[in-house]
Amino acid sequence: MLADAAMASMTSESDLAIIRKQPLDTTAEDIIAADGVLIATTENIGYMAGLTKDVFDRTYNALLDVTAGKPVAVYIRAGLDGTGSRKAMESILTGLRWRLMRDVLICHGKWDDHFIETVETLALGLALRVEMGA
Repeated sequence: MLADAAMASMTSESDLAIIRKQPLDTTAEDIIAADGVLIATTENIGYMAGLTKDVFDRTYNALLDVTAGKPVAVYIRAGLDGTGSRKAMESILTGLRWRLMRDVLICHGKWDDHFIETVETLALGLALRVEMGA
């Protein structure tokens, strides 16, 4: 539901070609070719989802020094507080030298329909900044 909202907001307000990939289908070449990256993950046992981490495990070395400065936004759907997931994500992004376009968004606690609006805003902000040459 949140990923669909993110896609809808980006495609409705920008002229970018938006490509949505599942973690197991994402390659280093996909990331290198992207003008910006929106990362969505859940929090599992106080950490990002295993498949999200798998993307970085498989691509990190290939991305080093090639993707520095890449615009990125991240949202985490967290049942707990999301702190561990956020810290891990920020550490990885710092190592890659990607540029967070906004603080990591944590949608935590019981489901709240407000999560949809905040994810839409995050995704659209990323798309518009990429479109403007961020």
